[in-house]
Amino acid sequence: MPRPSMRGALNPGVRPREVFAWALYDFANSGYTTVVLTAVFNAYFVGVVAGNAAWATLAWTATLSLSYLIVMLAMPGLGAWADARAGKKRLLAASTVGCVAATAALALVGPGGLWIAVPAIIVSNVCYSIGESVIAAFLPELARPQYLGRVSGWGWSFGYVGGMLTLGLSLALVMAAQEAGRPATEFVPWTMLVTAGVFGLAAIPVFVFLRERANPGAAPQGVPSVGEVMRQLAASWRDARNFPDFRRLLGCGFFYQAGIAVVITLAAVYADQVMQFTQTQTMMLVFLVNIAAAGGAFAFGFVEDRIGHKWALAATLIGWIAMVLIAFFARSQSGFWGAATIAGLCMGSSQSAGRAMTGALAPASRLAEFYALWTFATRLASIVGPLTYGLVTWATAGNHRLGILATGVFFVAGLLILARIDMGRGAERGREAEALGARGA
Repeated sequence: MPRPSMRGALNPGVRPREVFAWALYDFANSGYTTVVLTAVFNAYFVGVVAGNAAWATLAWTATLSLSYLIVMLAMPGLGAWADARAGKKRLLAASTVGCVAATAALALVGPGGLWIAVPAIIVSNVCYSIGESVIAAFLPELARPQYLGRVSGWGWSFGYVGGMLTLGLSLALVMAAQEAGRPATEFVPWTMLVTAGVFGLAAIPVFVFLRERANPGAAPQGVPSVGEVMRQLAASWRDARNFPDFRRLLGCGFFYQAGIAVVITLAAVYADQVMQFTQTQTMMLVFLVNIAAAGGAFAFGFVEDRIGHKWALAATLIGWIAMVLIAFFARSQSGFWGAATIAGLCMGSSQSAGRAMTGALAPASRLAEFYALWTFATRLASIVGPLTYGLVTWATAGNHRLGILATGVFFVAGLLILARIDMGRGAERGREAEALGARGA
């Protein structure tokens, strides 16, 4: 099949500048996870804000877990509301403002400032997660079905570039401040302002150029109440029984995303505790993972469109299993660098493939709702994966090697469930449901 131009990969009426603006949002928000959750503020929270107390790490993971729980409960109802009201851009705007403002508020956090840090992390991570789900729901409106993987890969790869830019700016600031002998309380707050500023500026084009193509349907006015959200969550899950392949995808996504969550949140801990990496080496490790993830997401999008979403995801899960085994057996730092490179290549590719598969299986008029269910599964995974790693290391008196080996079970389970997904059957079921809905409207 000849390779299409960018326009050839897009739906009729979609301009390339819309796709660029859409991908730029991934560029914008990636700095938040890279700097706040992975590389800078997590260590600052444990070491400075909580004073390295015995409960400091637990407080950090509990704060993140609470934010993910809120997203799990709220996103399906919000997604259904956005579908019915054609309100994806409005929801995206609210979540963006919330994340940027809460990230900037982290600049006010100093020693003992848990009363600011905890709510600001919860608000920022909830808003980030909502925005991540909503921006993904635009994908099927932009790309032709056969090119979902390619266009999704553009967004993911661009996103990792944004993460590297924000991390690079932050690390330059940190290194300059450390050379001047300044304490973390003076330079970490500035990295939060840098992260918020890059996010806010880079997100502007999506609201200028990206069109809302959904048509509003019958729905109540206003934001849904907690009770309505809970009822919508239950209804969405029950209705997913009519889409068995999509339900299997949710199970597959839960398991492999649990493994990815371990890598994102605990790779630096493993590098420090097991491989004896210095702080500088750990920072370079994060850069390597992001570079590999950007290249993997971009290149693998083309492979995905050629061999199919299912086989593409299967290949990345096999890669994840290989990564776990290499990390488990590695006795030298060079071996762990190799494992990190594989993790980076698989990270963007596997997350991009899951996003594309959701779009391929969802009825056209229920994109936000189906992506909200996908978000529910992945956020639950973000709680279960790191918690499992922590329980294994706790039960084995700090054996991180067994913790990473246990993580491999998540990828194996995801691969086994993936084998039962029939993408052709699932996509046909989505089209049938859309046709029935159109006739009943």
